[in-house]
Amino acid sequence: MALKSTIYKADLQIADMERHYYGDHALTIARHPSETDEWMMVRVAAFGLFAGERLEFCKGLSDTDEPDLWQKDLTGQIETGIELGQPDERRMAKASGRADRVVVIAYAGKTADIWWQGVKGKVECLQNVTVWSLDDGIAQALGKLAERTMRLQLMMQDGEASLGSETADPVDIRWTVLKP
Repeated sequence: MALKSTIYKADLQIADMERHYYGDHALTIARHPSETDEWMMVRVAAFGLFAGERLEFCKGLSDTDEPDLWQKDLTGQIETGIELGQPDERRMAKASGRADRVVVIAYAGKTADIWWQGVKGKVECLQNVTVWSLDDGIAQALGKLAERTMRLQLMMQDGEASLGSETADPVDIRWTVLKP
């Protein structure tokens, strides 16, 4: 018998001074049995960093053809696809052809650096793909914010972001842009 996803609920308040986006989002997050708290909370942080009225979580690990998050226009065209982790160059090329903009957010410290060195040459030519790498330890710190019911606040200003909750200190989300 297959294990079922665990449902998490998050009320996410966003204050993004960079984009002048302010919003409250009631999120329902299905955490796949093989997914860690870190992966789930990186997804939540990515949602906050790129939030818009039509940004939504995809099927993620359940469907290998979809990114982790996407924002579609009213015709169904993918405006922004957000991939987490360390996708291979074929997956990024396919995403580049399907979306106007693709953002890859790698995390996992040294393994992300090794991954980037392996795919860098093949991804440089993809004009609409941006690659970030979360600083070492950020995913683990975000994972500690995970609760079945969460009230989270994300603030972004002057190129810096932090995600906090009512029960834990904010996590400063730092990243390096590997490919602008």
